Amino acid sequence: MKALELVGPSTFKVVDKALPEVSASDVLIEVKACGICGSDIHGMDGSSGRRIPPVVMGHEASGVIVQVGSDVSDLSVGDRVTFDSTVFCNDCQYCNQGRVNLCDNRQVMGVSCDEFHRDGAFSQHVACPAHICHRLPEGLSFEEAAFAEPVGVAVHAVNRSKVKQGDTAVVIGSGLIGLLVIQALKWKGCSQIIAIDLDDSRLTLAKQLGATDTFNSKQHDAVNSVIDLTDGGADHAFEVVGASVTVGMAVDCVRKGASVTLVGNLSPEVTMPLQKVVTRELTLFGSCAINGEYPEALSAIAQGHIQVRPLITAQVNIDDAPDWFAKLKAADQPYLKVLVCPE
Repeated sequence: MKALELVGPSTFKVVDKALPEVSASDVLIEVKACGICGSDIHGMDGSSGRRIPPVVMGHEASGVIVQVGSDVSDLSVGDRVTFDSTVFCNDCQYCNQGRVNLCDNRQVMGVSCDEFHRDGAFSQHVACPAHICHRLPEGLSFEEAAFAEPVGVAVHAVNRSKVKQGDTAVVIGSGLIGLLVIQALKWKGCSQIIAIDLDDSRLTLAKQLGATDTFNSKQHDAVNSVIDLTDGGADHAFEVVGASVTVGMAVDCVRKGASVTLVGNLSPEVTMPLQKVVTRELTLFGSCAINGEYPEALSAIAQGHIQVRPLITAQVNIDDAPDWFAKLKAADQPYLKVLVCPE
């Protein structure tokens, strides 16, 4: 099979690999679409320690099952599926509590690190455990289904914050996940959703997808604008960047007793305005990956509650994918989602 392999820091090679081995509990999927994730871009140079070469990356995928392991009874050849990015064991204390994203034996598709190596879906075929697979709703395209993973991340973050009908929220960062969080907030009933970013084109898209108000923080005092609009601060803030400045902004944008959900994961450490968090009794939520939201995410896409087609920058084949990794790494354009489609 043809695959895009990371063979060195930011160095790719299109290779011919043997089909993955399929264990008794696995399925083999013919990949139809796989999204390039920000974590792939940040990790491909080796700095994160999560993409140690050689590895086939890719964890936002959809396709058709072409082989099932001998112990698999609930999936069949021909099923259209997507799969969780997290490979959880279903046996540790966290899995038994229903918190599979915190699994003690957690692995991630398309990740290679000191603890494990698991090839992903920038290839014509990928093998994965059957228990992390989900059938696609009737009529949902493979391209849309490849968004199930990032949509699940956004929905999980909103679920963590316990948003209620009529709440107000501010979303700091209008990249792909931020735009999905905005849509999830609208779907969950937020009456006022304020988007903050540095790029006007992304803020325009945020407005089209559900934000009621937008601010470019290079041109406005975004914090005071949010406080004025919300009569003292939002009920919820979602930080979808992962930097000290934006974490501080999220804390400053909310009212007393509000929640701040940290979704961005760019920097391993950030400074935190501790006294503001303590004296204003804010609730901080960390949001990691997805915890059972795949069916909810697929349904939201299929029913049009969360639109993903406006977020597709390009659909490319495996041979052209290295050039797009370079473009995404350069970040000189407000690209959103590039899908690698083997066929």
